[in-house]
Amino acid sequence: MSKISPRYALPAAICAALSLTAQAQERNGIGLPRPALPPLEEIIVRSTRLETTLDQVPAAVSVVSKDDIQLARQQLGLDESLSRVPGLFMQNRFNFAQDLRVSIRGFGARANFGIRGVKILVDGIPETLPDGQGSVDSLDLGATEQIEVIRGPSSSLYGNASGGVISLTTEPPPSEPFAEVHASAGGYGYQRLQLKAGGAGERVGYLLNASNTQYDGYRELSRFENRQLTGRFTIDLDNDRELLAVVNLTDQPVSDDPGGLTAELAATNPRAAWPSHVTFRAGEALDQQRIGFVYSMPLGTNQTLSVRNYYVWRDFENSLPFTNGGIVTFERFYAGGGVSYTYDGFWLDRPNRLVVGIDYDNQDDDRRRFNNVAGTRGAMTFDQNENVSSIGLFIQNELSITEKLLLTMGLRVDEVEFDVTDRFLSDGDDSGSRKLDGTSPMVGLTYIVSPNLSTYATFSTAFETPSTTEFANPTGGGGFNPLLDPQEAKNFEVGIRGLLAGRHRYDLALFSIDVDDELMPFTLPETPGRVYYQNAGRSSRRGLELSFVTQPLDGLQATFAYTYSDFEFDRFADQNGVYDGNVIPGTAEHLLFGELSWWHPRGWFASFDAIYVDDQFANNANTVVNDSYTVANLRLGYEKRTGSLIVMPYVGVQNLFDESYNANLRINDANLRFFEPGPRRSAYAGVSVNWRY
Repeated sequence: MSKISPRYALPAAICAALSLTAQAQERNGIGLPRPALPPLEEIIVRSTRLETTLDQVPAAVSVVSKDDIQLARQQLGLDESLSRVPGLFMQNRFNFAQDLRVSIRGFGARANFGIRGVKILVDGIPETLPDGQGSVDSLDLGATEQIEVIRGPSSSLYGNASGGVISLTTEPPPSEPFAEVHASAGGYGYQRLQLKAGGAGERVGYLLNASNTQYDGYRELSRFENRQLTGRFTIDLDNDRELLAVVNLTDQPVSDDPGGLTAELAATNPRAAWPSHVTFRAGEALDQQRIGFVYSMPLGTNQTLSVRNYYVWRDFENSLPFTNGGIVTFERFYAGGGVSYTYDGFWLDRPNRLVVGIDYDNQDDDRRRFNNVAGTRGAMTFDQNENVSSIGLFIQNELSITEKLLLTMGLRVDEVEFDVTDRFLSDGDDSGSRKLDGTSPMVGLTYIVSPNLSTYATFSTAFETPSTTEFANPTGGGGFNPLLDPQEAKNFEVGIRGLLAGRHRYDLALFSIDVDDELMPFTLPETPGRVYYQNAGRSSRRGLELSFVTQPLDGLQATFAYTYSDFEFDRFADQNGVYDGNVIPGTAEHLLFGELSWWHPRGWFASFDAIYVDDQFANNANTVVNDSYTVANLRLGYEKRTGSLIVMPYVGVQNLFDESYNANLRINDANLRFFEPGPRRSAYAGVSVNWRY
């Protein structure tokens, strides 16, 4: 395998750490140099329930802007823009049947498909189910304005499966009407067409985005198609009342799954699909519609009421690489809502802000399994209804003890109930229910040393139930695995963030997390591709996260992010061995990201970025290692205004140095097929035409 020598990997990553972003035309205009970094108080954070400035948040929070999300990107996955966030590790962008694997401080590392342990929100509406399973297939990056990442346990804010939070905000309706066409194409059959339009009247504003993405993939059997329509509408109802409506339609008819490979096959034929995946046509298809509403209104002086509700319909079919029960289908409807009351005033003659509220979510799945006969449905082997409901009561309070010292306290109580009704009774009745609950406190202190320097210390917790799929019984049949319990985590953290000379921003966080009953995946040889779960006794996570952004010259910006992770089992044994002291699989000790950005006043821009990922273990025994790798990317473009048109052609190169690496690990695979090779070097090109009228 071609790779950079470990001796030179970190220095090479630092030297290769280059990239570029350019400010959006509507904000800076063509021909103007990018301004110096804004002071801390100008960065607004909304994902913490109480809208506040970054310098006042007693937690590690990163904010990623529209330009980093969209500018000259392929927009195939969140990792394109979020690799700059320390403490956040992402794999598997190129297997769309398994979904992007996202982990924050190790939460989510266990997921062999979907997202676990990390709460995903879009405009305040959860993309994570009540049972804790999330997905990113309906996230529309082409219409995303901002992404906030809370790096650490946040169950006091969002309840179940909140080891971290990724909150996306859709582009708001613009004050100036526009229409935009964006087309791009590239290697491995990549094609994307996007149409976007927006505007605002006296009371109603709108933003609409439609896209069609196709990708044949680097490996055999890895084709992907996705079509989306996203809308955001704001309605001014007078007297400071506002209604926000968001809608997303996603049709993903093809998401092939080439499967994992053995180490030998990954090295000799990385483009291959595993033969059984080809035989059984492994992959998935889905169709989803989501609509949500958020209504806000004042309740007298310094008081606000916010009400939200949402509805989601999802049809899904998954073909797994084995016969017995190898085709899984479900029809899902989930809905929910919440009410929150906010007070911004005084308590004990000191400035005080309070939010209190309730969330309720309900998920109803009609799940069936059929025999897989060469990729077509055979006889039914499983039929059950799964219902998951969750209710959470929360309170968060921020008190200014002095002008410089802020005390933030929060508490949330959650109850999650799982009910299964077995409708396939020929093998017995596996109906049943389980009720799980958790209490999640947090307390944090923030000290504002100066307008450009703040420090904080915090204690927070995470409560996480198994999802309905993780509750699958490895002994066969339906019902629940009776041996599974929720995992719970306690996080202690200190941090400092600041700004130097208006051009150099830094953020440092140190944390210590203790996790009880950590949920870990395993597979059985007779059902390859199907994953079961067990509880580890106790694990610990210690780490450091550092980010640094500097603008040494006008038009030049460098960004660095470094993560050190010491994640290990303190106490864990199963039928295969004792793993006390072993590293938690799927985590990397060192992550380093860097980018160097350059743009010219006439509209030229260029980008070169790189990420170094340290060795990872693929199994609990730490006997299988995925080698470290460094992947670099390049973007070049030119933005030109011609009358009412803004035209931007661009080109990009992924994996510039043609690194051979594995883009994903299948944790604890019983058949030793741990590795999913990532694509080699490829290029793409595109053009966007924006018309202001």
